[in-house]
Amino acid sequence: MMKRAIILILMLVITPFFCLANAVKNVAITAIVEHPSLDQIRDGVKDELTANGFKLNDNLNVQYRSAQGSSATAAQIARQFVAAKPDVIVAIATPSAQATVAATKQIPVVFAGITDPIAAKLIKNWNPSHNNVTGVSDYQEIGPQIEFMKKVVPNVKSVGYIYSPSEINSTVVLKNLQNELSQQNISLVAVPAQRTADISTAANTLKGKVDLIYTTTDNNVVSAYESLVKFANENKIPLLASFPDAIERGAVAAYGMSYYDVGRQSGKLVARVLNGEDPGNIKPEIGQTLRLVVNTDAAKKQGISLPPDVIGSAYKVIGQK
Repeated sequence: MMKRAIILILMLVITPFFCLANAVKNVAITAIVEHPSLDQIRDGVKDELTANGFKLNDNLNVQYRSAQGSSATAAQIARQFVAAKPDVIVAIATPSAQATVAATKQIPVVFAGITDPIAAKLIKNWNPSHNNVTGVSDYQEIGPQIEFMKKVVPNVKSVGYIYSPSEINSTVVLKNLQNELSQQNISLVAVPAQRTADISTAANTLKGKVDLIYTTTDNNVVSAYESLVKFANENKIPLLASFPDAIERGAVAAYGMSYYDVGRQSGKLVARVLNGEDPGNIKPEIGQTLRLVVNTDAAKKQGISLPPDVIGSAYKVIGQK
């Protein structure tokens, strides 16, 4: 009788732990818009969770929604996700991250692909937040980017930059470009484009004024990248980027982070939270992998020949050498 009682007690104590271990985790992922870079972050997060033992439709449910470029929709999605009470919300790109952090102080939030999370007021500094927020930034020092521009276009005297005034990630890069380029006697022609539909018009204002166009992961610009490539091809202006995904879409050269790797890095933080860690104790991180990729076919279309040392040092070369 005593043995049966002990077994019953042990079952009552141990069973909740088994249930906890096998409990289904719910992750909600939101992005401001769908384009290859942000999609790779999402895929990287999911793949990293799988690598950490979470299986879709088994012990993991993932819900994904895009705001389709609308900040108002991003705020609506954030409120709906908070009401659903997932275990973690992953917010990709600055507008979605800002909307999500504004919507909840309780549900863990892991931001991903945010250029300057401090300027965006997602975190106060790079130390653990001691609240519900952590994540991975795609911040890159602007100095190496300018050196990259000078290697691809050695005689560059003027740089074109199209940006969304409402995106902090883009205005931060604008400020850094202005400071660094002016010190090297290189002029910057910056053109605002509030909407994706404005990109072509903005590009036309650069005709005859710049030696190259530099692009970052401004969500409006990336969403309309093919129109920018068309302009660059027609006007023989090299198109450079800070994100490797631009190469497949027609940029001449790109030096920056693999956004899939940013997703995998973010997924590690999500897994830690799902496994019980407090997001407020997890130090925010910066993406770790930078790669140079080039497109020799795009270079021909845009009127330049890539220097041999640039091709030789590239992680990946697309087109005929």
